[in-house]
Amino acid sequence: MSDELDRRDAPDRRDELAERFARLGDRPAVIDKGRTHSYGDLARAIRTTADRLRERGVAPHEAVVLNADFSFGSIATLLALYLNRNVVVPLVAFTEGALRTVNDSCAPRHLVKVADDGSELVVEPMAADPGTEPGAESGASTPEAYRPLVEAGAAGLVLLSSGSTGAPKAILHNLDTLVAEKAGSGDRVGSRTTNILMFLLFDHIGGINSLLGVFKVNGTAVLPARRTPEEICALIEEHGIRLLPTSPTFLNLILIGDYHRKHDLSSLRMISYGTEPMPEELLRRLHTALPRARLLQTFGTSETGISATTSESSESTYFRISDENVRYRIVDGELQLKSRTQFMGYLNYPDDSLTEDGWFRTGDLVEEKEDGFLKVKGRAKEVINVGGEKVLPLELESILLGSPLIDDCVVYGRPNSITGQSVCVDVKPSGPMTRAEARRHVREFLEGKVEPFKLPAKVNLVEELRMSERFKKQRIRA
Repeated sequence: MSDELDRRDAPDRRDELAERFARLGDRPAVIDKGRTHSYGDLARAIRTTADRLRERGVAPHEAVVLNADFSFGSIATLLALYLNRNVVVPLVAFTEGALRTVNDSCAPRHLVKVADDGSELVVEPMAADPGTEPGAESGASTPEAYRPLVEAGAAGLVLLSSGSTGAPKAILHNLDTLVAEKAGSGDRVGSRTTNILMFLLFDHIGGINSLLGVFKVNGTAVLPARRTPEEICALIEEHGIRLLPTSPTFLNLILIGDYHRKHDLSSLRMISYGTEPMPEELLRRLHTALPRARLLQTFGTSETGISATTSESSESTYFRISDENVRYRIVDGELQLKSRTQFMGYLNYPDDSLTEDGWFRTGDLVEEKEDGFLKVKGRAKEVINVGGEKVLPLELESILLGSPLIDDCVVYGRPNSITGQSVCVDVKPSGPMTRAEARRHVREFLEGKVEPFKLPAKVNLVEELRMSERFKKQRIRA
């Protein structure tokens, strides 16, 4: 399986994307803050922005930091940088850790900011370190990792990992490969457009995949101003959203706040969930609350891209990888992948997540049925070791969500001088509850359902669970 496009075809395919948008004319492409932009508008914005970038000295294959979340202007700029064969580093938030990683590892030459409607484009030299003169040292030479892109005449994409356990990893992709695989030829042009909500972030592999998926079906990307349950459900009702890509944690927030009853979500035909494992009890609640929507387990990583999947059913957490461009194997319980959209490497870490024969170790523990359906049991790094016995947080969380007294919970391990680790759980109750009541209820609800060593040693009451900006539960504790 090759990870490269035919080098002779890459520039042609890049031009064809903008030309296809132009041919689609008035078909709606992006709805941003209530304003609809057509594919013709997008094609013109891409060409205009590409010209502006060249006028401001942005040369092909230079690394460019694009500071933006989803907007019509940011989408046009991303595709203009793709057209210009740049290495794009999208950043929604300028955190200290992200900036340090980008400056140390990506050799950025330019910082680009764009107005939401694309009317204003700001291009600034990128300083190597805070306090240095703009443009000093940064990007003085092309990193060796970019050379294959230069030789192939291809654009690049750098995504940063969450950095929850250390400095973010800078993950390099061939952007031409991603666009070719995920945006397709756009042959599917029906009379009715598919409205897809851009819930996942602009600098996340899932967000990029969602955007390219819109282009694959010549659909319409609906952009939220804020990612709150209230706004997301209001947009679903207003625009008749048919596809919502999101996370289990966010879906539970919708249920907890009763937003699925406050808004008409009947247009939803598919809810794809990923970024973290889905508790079985939460899936049951969702299927009951939203019976008309098909619930699809997706799977992907920042390193290998998002794989096409097929769920066993809307009530099952088992899924099959049904992507002809992705192969998988299971080694010692861990899922390993090899894909056509596989990353080119880390810019700041050794590639020790790759096996000697090129398979990516996902870190996800899975079980496989005879018919090939897989089930994610949890992350290897989140397994709790209690005196040599292994505890998977997802198992306990799924059971506890079956309690009518618990809205949500998160299970994690803490150091213990006797057993090595102990099991802890943060509980968001569905009503008034004291800590003593919570501790007693959790133990009584779990007793007889799990082995004694899995019973939590500590139960905390919380008003809200800790979650990342990507709406994933945070189990790692300092």
